[in-house]
Amino acid sequence: MKKKLTLATLWLDGCSGCHMSLVDVDERLIEVAEIYDIVFSPLVDAKEFPENVDVTLLEGAISTDEDVEMVKRVRKSTKTLIAFGDCAVTANVPSMRNHFKLEDVFKRGYLETTPGNDIIPDENIPKLLEKAYPVHHFVHVDVFLQGCPPSADNIFYTLVEIAEGRTPELSLRTRFG
Repeated sequence: MKKKLTLATLWLDGCSGCHMSLVDVDERLIEVAEIYDIVFSPLVDAKEFPENVDVTLLEGAISTDEDVEMVKRVRKSTKTLIAFGDCAVTANVPSMRNHFKLEDVFKRGYLETTPGNDIIPDENIPKLLEKAYPVHHFVHVDVFLQGCPPSADNIFYTLVEIAEGRTPELSLRTRFG
């Protein structure tokens, strides 16, 4: 019997839609579980990102100082890092704020849309970067799995290809091409 690989998943600045698409793999999750041990994920109880992870699916853009620290820690501990979904690949929806001054983003988010609130919090929250960035802005990415969210079929295909020692050919598997 072939030794199982380790799999981690996490999301940073994103909506968790990519993780919902992972769950949409449905009964094929049993096949994934036969190939991979899930060692870190919002779907399991692990609190610290482990060392020596074979594959990590990383969802979301990099938008805070904590995201930068996390993506660097993940890259250091992961053999194959997958930018998981369009927010990780291009910064997608989180990057919509990139056209505005950070001060204006805070005013809109905390003051203008919250009647009666006159405070922009500055304690116990991560420091927001001036812009939202795709994962590859900070670390090397091995596989770019596009989609908003990626299809369950493409997620399954990618995980199986990597487990078989192949680089997934995703260029013809996008919804646009």
